[in-house]
Amino acid sequence: MVAQQNLVHVFLVTFQGQGHVNPLLRLGKLLASKGNLLVTFAATKSIGKKMKKADAAVSGDPTPVGNCGGMIRFEFFDDGCSEDNDDERHDRATYLPKLEAYGKKAIAAILDRHAQDGRPVSCLVNSPFIPWVSDLGEELNIPSAMLWVQSCACFSTYYHYTNSLIPFPSEKQPDIDVHLPNMPMLKSDEIPSFLHPATPYPSLKAAILKQFRNLPKTFCVLMETFEELEDDLIKYMSEICPIRPVGPLFNYPLLETTSNISGDLIKVEKCLEWLDSQQPSSVVYISFGSVVSLSQEQVTEMAYGVLNSGVSFLWVVRTTATSTGVPGRLPKGFMEDVGERGMVVHWSPQAEVLSHPAVSCFVTHCGWNSTMEALSSGVPVVAFPQWGDQVTDAKYLVDEWKVGIRMCRGEAEERVIGREEIAKCLKEATSGAKATEMKKNALKWKKSAAEAVAEGGTSHRSIQEFVHDVKKIGVQ
Repeated sequence: MVAQQNLVHVFLVTFQGQGHVNPLLRLGKLLASKGNLLVTFAATKSIGKKMKKADAAVSGDPTPVGNCGGMIRFEFFDDGCSEDNDDERHDRATYLPKLEAYGKKAIAAILDRHAQDGRPVSCLVNSPFIPWVSDLGEELNIPSAMLWVQSCACFSTYYHYTNSLIPFPSEKQPDIDVHLPNMPMLKSDEIPSFLHPATPYPSLKAAILKQFRNLPKTFCVLMETFEELEDDLIKYMSEICPIRPVGPLFNYPLLETTSNISGDLIKVEKCLEWLDSQQPSSVVYISFGSVVSLSQEQVTEMAYGVLNSGVSFLWVVRTTATSTGVPGRLPKGFMEDVGERGMVVHWSPQAEVLSHPAVSCFVTHCGWNSTMEALSSGVPVVAFPQWGDQVTDAKYLVDEWKVGIRMCRGEAEERVIGREEIAKCLKEATSGAKATEMKKNALKWKKSAAEAVAEGGTSHRSIQEFVHDVKKIGVQ
């Protein structure tokens, strides 16, 4: 085994959220396996506690990844909140400044310790919403990069907004259409909702806009997408920013020895055996991610819509509060009415579920991880976006990539989607001409995604180029 001191050290810092932890950890494992690097994955102590509770192997000792001598290890730092009190973290307006104050100090101390121990960090990589990592890199003279965990379309939208390059919805004109280069026209409710003047998430908007003002401080923007998916737009934005598309990150073949190094913050429940007992392309998978909390009225309508559609289903139903509220509960007697044609879990191994032959379509909030996993698995979607980039992803899934049916337009719509509409969407997505067309398109994207991460593929080359740059930095 190569001595740790002889490996170039890359230090990853994640924002605390399932949609950030998963892709950044996948990147870390990939860099270690492909690049013969020492990778440290850093997160808050509360995230570390959740990962351990979910049975992930998250040791501070380096764990070998792949056959090239690369290793990955974990560091968990104080964010100023008690580990078990997520209510504090749900108040983004007070939490984000606290995370920056505590995180910056803690990470600086960790980096200094590594330098003293003969393992100096050569490169920092952060996910969005924590722009202070690139500030820290500049202060300590450590080169930094960012892993953008949304689409290039959203990246371009934020970039043009930050730099005031085109008109966006405003207090005076809240409903104007947005015309961006190399993108379809976006209605006012199709831009990332943080950019709308009516957004209820101003603290997240401020964090993401600072990330874009900090772009000159990063030498590279790694992007969880692939060239074939957003080809012209990636080429256009690459002339403005040093973009490297490296996705779909979950699609790279990783060794079984790293399968227990997982980014799940909730313990997954066994459901693959149940899927094994179902007919091919017969099950609708329903999941709204780790943050979206549907109202009681919406959950009730969703439940009866699913029931009345007659489809078999696997439904991930969250029961704990998130930053968007307390989720509704399934109606009393619902599972008794469903019988054997449905299964409900609190969390699932989503990538494995979507690749299972029994799954016919995916009812999704259209978060970017879910979007990439659906496209890469060849699974059509029923789009149920709520906020943030989800509304933009839904636009692309339905209108551009032709793999989805739209069930709603997001929380700005301010309406409960009724059971009749839900049942109609599920039937249309699972049988008939529309379902056949969506499946055909989904399989096309599955093929393109596999080619991107294969040896010599566009994303594979981007990873190799990034590793080359990092090693070049490490010997300077």
